[in-house]
Amino acid sequence: MNRPYGFAGRIAHAFLDSRLTPLLIVGSLLLGAFAVLRLPREEEPQIIVPMIDVMVQAPGMGAKEVEQRVTAPMERLLWEIPGVEYIYSTSSAGQSLAIVRFYVGTDEEKAIVRTYNKLYANFDRIPPGVSQPIVKPRSIDDVPILALTFWGEAYDAYPLRRIAAEVEHQVKQIPDVSETALLGGQRRQVRVTLDTARLTGFHLAPLAVAQRIQQANQELAAGRFSRENTEFQVRTGQFLASAAEVGRVVVGNFAGRPVSLEEVATVEDAPEEPQSYVFFAPGRGSLQSGSQSIKLADWKA
Repeated sequence: MNRPYGFAGRIAHAFLDSRLTPLLIVGSLLLGAFAVLRLPREEEPQIIVPMIDVMVQAPGMGAKEVEQRVTAPMERLLWEIPGVEYIYSTSSAGQSLAIVRFYVGTDEEKAIVRTYNKLYANFDRIPPGVSQPIVKPRSIDDVPILALTFWGEAYDAYPLRRIAAEVEHQVKQIPDVSETALLGGQRRQVRVTLDTARLTGFHLAPLAVAQRIQQANQELAAGRFSRENTEFQVRTGQFLASAAEVGRVVVGNFAGRPVSLEEVATVEDAPEEPQSYVFFAPGRGSLQSGSQSIKLADWKA
């Protein structure tokens, strides 16, 4: 006994016995071939997602104060810009960063102009001691496609960064590499910790010592001269390259003899001080150290 066909079965049975079925198949194949040949396509389609970094410096302010006086008011202004989808902000000691992301497809040039005009029209609202905002546009091409994380039980943040710096140097030599960025870890620096008692004994002020170090850590052009169809450039001074050189810098005179930096301070070639950032977290005051420190220079390694 044959069971009755359902709706789908009746349609399939009709196509099995119909002479139009081959024509429909051929027509579908021709339509698909026409679509493949005629429709525009790209191997690497460009997706426009404008993103803009707004950076503000606020020297001397703590993270909580930066959040209240700089980041929050700036966020309210940025939300007034048409086309803004998200705003990510970070407040840390002495600086503020806001990342403004617009809707997909927004014209990048218009987004930059709107952001700059909004900030420029409100320069009069910048609190005292706060720098003017720096607007730095970014695009979807700035998103990293490869991230390498270095980790090791026998290494801390200082040697890991130096290892990563060597790897970065090798990666930059690979063809078609556009940009690399080294994040995290602790940079190498020469740290000078002044001894207050010794400074008093030699009648020296911390500010005067800092100025002497800055003067010694520079290289200047002193002129040029020609000889035998060759031009020579004369330069004076050189940059300090080690803790030993920094310690030998003369920072003053006492009792008719020069006083070197190592006599009034401890000079260390060591990693930088760890830095912590606050993401809109309530603060509980600030910490102050008992010694006075001068950071001379930072190296990328």
